[in-house]
Amino acid sequence: MLSDRIRAMSAPHWLTLFAGIAAAWGALYLMAVPAELRQFGAVYGAEFWASLCVVTPDAAGLARMTLMWVLMSGAMMAPTVLPALATYEELGQTGAVTSMGRLLGGYMAVWLGFSVMAALMQLALFQAGLLDPLGQSGVDWLSALLLAGAGLYQFSALKDACLDKCRSPMMFFLSHWDEGAWRNGVRLGLVCLGCCWALMLLAFVGGVMNLAFMGLATAIMVFEKLPDLGRYITRPLGGLLIAASALVGFGLI
Repeated sequence: MLSDRIRAMSAPHWLTLFAGIAAAWGALYLMAVPAELRQFGAVYGAEFWASLCVVTPDAAGLARMTLMWVLMSGAMMAPTVLPALATYEELGQTGAVTSMGRLLGGYMAVWLGFSVMAALMQLALFQAGLLDPLGQSGVDWLSALLLAGAGLYQFSALKDACLDKCRSPMMFFLSHWDEGAWRNGVRLGLVCLGCCWALMLLAFVGGVMNLAFMGLATAIMVFEKLPDLGRYITRPLGGLLIAASALVGFGLI
């Protein structure tokens, strides 16, 4: 029952997980660039951001960007996987805490890999002059391409297949139970990546350290994975993203 699941989530390991999610959001808040500084950057250009050393095209800059993406992945993706973690714990019975730790470790290992790839992509686009130092697209065609790609992906068979597994975690785990917690975590991470990678890359449109974008994207991804509500979100969202792509591409917004 729902009440039993809620009571189970008051156990110390759940409270530790919730504290970790809150800490990731807190770190992102401290690292985020205030709106006022964004406005100053738009007025004064590259010299303003260079003076603040927001991003540098070197190993130190790549390390900072990777850290940003790791924090974003933890803060944004951990809430979306909570129902799956609860289901796994219910199935696990003995040794559930240790097993769930391995499951979460495998899951986050996938998102760590994504974070490294996203940081490399951000650095490459920045060096090409397509992103500003905040990780936001500086050219309309790139924004339109990212929006269109994410919108079209909402209609893909791969997206549907991944969402089906995320919406039915019990069937997913029972299909691979004998593989162990770590491998199940990696599988779950790959499925979740298949659901969310295109939406995560829209950070290059909304701004990598834009808390408003991160909050909205997290809410969308959480609701999209819900068994009942999610089915009414995926395709309408795809249509909205494609429409936004057209508006950006034609310079209307």
